[in-house]
Amino acid sequence: MGEIVGVGIIAHAPTIMLPDDIRIGLNDGKESTLYSGLFDLKREVMDDLKPDTVIVIDTHWGTVVEYIITAHERRNGKYTSEELPRGMSQIPYDLKGNPELGRAIAETCSAKGVRTSAIDDPYLPIQYPTINLAHFLRDPDRDEEWLSLSCCMTSDADDCHRLGVGIKEAVEASDRRVVIMASGAFSHQFWPLKELVKHEAADPIHVRTPAHRAADEQRIEWMRAGDHASVLAAMPEFYQFKPEAGFQHYLIMMGAIGGQACTAVGRPYSDYENSTGTGQIHIWFDRPAAGWV
Repeated sequence: MGEIVGVGIIAHAPTIMLPDDIRIGLNDGKESTLYSGLFDLKREVMDDLKPDTVIVIDTHWGTVVEYIITAHERRNGKYTSEELPRGMSQIPYDLKGNPELGRAIAETCSAKGVRTSAIDDPYLPIQYPTINLAHFLRDPDRDEEWLSLSCCMTSDADDCHRLGVGIKEAVEASDRRVVIMASGAFSHQFWPLKELVKHEAADPIHVRTPAHRAADEQRIEWMRAGDHASVLAAMPEFYQFKPEAGFQHYLIMMGAIGGQACTAVGRPYSDYENSTGTGQIHIWFDRPAAGWV
């Protein structure tokens, strides 16, 4: 029987991929904890869990008529970002997949009324949340499987919950130990171009407005206490702060680990930081000894 052994909200901010001198220079001569925290996460979590499979809920992969999950035997090549080629250029990647699990997730989620397709087209583009996380967290010796899941821009919170439940059931019907990485920001409103250059440092005083920061920090506090019920109940309020991809990465992840009934406590693996106006943090949720719910 398969199981979800850990989950986390993991930031993919482009600054983590910049050369050291540029990244530190943008941050007033200091290192970003979004960068350094990934090394701690690799050592303290991934190397301990040794998962068979990682599923990245990729908030830069926006679909419209359905959810998509990758079903390749392997994805490899070089990645250059169309958004920020200065910092993400010709990054090599080599990610083993799991077609059987990808297809099982698609079938299980579709049976729950959430249309989901498993795609193995070798020309299917890959997005930088998957690239950036794999760059830091993949273990080439273990060669664990990495699957990417899109965010469907026409879905609602109920779709996200049912999708997460479908993922859980497909994983449990498999023989895989799975980690889910929900990759995205909290509030996600950028500074205008004319002002942006003044707000590239990581200090959260640069988050778009004090209200955006307060909304993020309230949800981080709830997550650290394991109070996911409050986060979920307050989603209508949070939408005004434009969480990345409608916070689907969190909502889908929560569907997979019990939704409002889940009390898994969050462990920060970075400070709360700004990235060009958006609120970013790495938070890991260990599976409670009694199970997710």
